[in-house]
Amino acid sequence: MPERALVVIPTYNEAPNVLNVVPQVLSQDPRLEVLVVDDNSPDGTGRMADELAAKNPRVHVLHREGKLGLGTAYIRGFKWALERGYDYVFEMDADFSHDPAHLKEFLKAIEGADIVLGSRYLDGKVTVVNWPMGRLMLSYCANIYARWITGLRIWDLTGGFKCFRRRVLETIDLSQVRSNGYAFQIEMSVRAWRKGFKFREIPIVFVDRTEGQSKMNRAIVREAVWMVPRLRLQRLFGRI
Repeated sequence: MPERALVVIPTYNEAPNVLNVVPQVLSQDPRLEVLVVDDNSPDGTGRMADELAAKNPRVHVLHREGKLGLGTAYIRGFKWALERGYDYVFEMDADFSHDPAHLKEFLKAIEGADIVLGSRYLDGKVTVVNWPMGRLMLSYCANIYARWITGLRIWDLTGGFKCFRRRVLETIDLSQVRSNGYAFQIEMSVRAWRKGFKFREIPIVFVDRTEGQSKMNRAIVREAVWMVPRLRLQRLFGRI
């Protein structure tokens, strides 16, 4: 039976992007399918995704009742993928900050790993385009902080362009994942690391969005700050 890969794309007010990003994802490899997880976007993103799904059986849509957060959107998508037997599951943003062209590289890299991470900072080299210096420094320093506290030697722990083998998501107790903002990326990686899975980082070029608005806010930053030491304590006491 051919391998199947699902790209989970959470959306909230991504109407300018969803009609373009989904076809570009599908064009990268015939094994790829897309699941749009829409949080009842007021701008009609969910309706547009439904129109794409009606025309292409490789496109799927989940509608949620409101803006419930990035982490819970991915967990919902992971569970959907596991129920339907996909071999690989991707995390990917809708706003083209994650270039669909990298998906081919992920599919090649996952042949020798359990988790592939798209890195903006691999070996200390920054491959971010159009971010203001303040945000870039916040992100870069956040990764240094997360590496130091958790002990996981990954260059881009906060990155959200990832590919998981099915067995990783089957092994992690998804009901115990507590983070919901960008700390979700750190928590998933730490939990997978504690289970002994093999990581691989590949370089990506990250381009800041040109359409729509960023979802970054102070609450997301605060969550990441306190969640990282919590993960360290849970690891020390054998909770993860």
